[in-house]
Amino acid sequence: MTYEEYLDEVTTLIVEKYGVKDAAAIKIVVAAQDKEYFVAHDDNPEMRTVERAHTDARTLYQASALAKAAPAKKK
Repeated sequence: MTYEEYLDEVTTLIVEKYGVKDAAAIKIVVAAQDKEYFVAHDDNPEMRTVERAHTDARTLYQASALAKAAPAKKK
C-alpha cells in the first residue's frame, strides 16, 4: 500500500480497536509523523503491511495521552 494508505490504515485501526474518535486518532498519527516515527515506512514499502499497521496502531495508542488517561481494564 502507499504511504498515505498506510497512515489511513493505522488511523482507522486506532479508531476501531481502541474506540478513539476520528479526530483524536488523526492527532495521534500526525504527532507520530512529526516525531518522524513513520520515516522508515516512507522509505521502505515492505514495512507498509496490514500486520505492521496493527502493531503500529497499538504502539502509538499505548504511547498516547488517551491511553495513559484511560481507566485500567479489569482482567
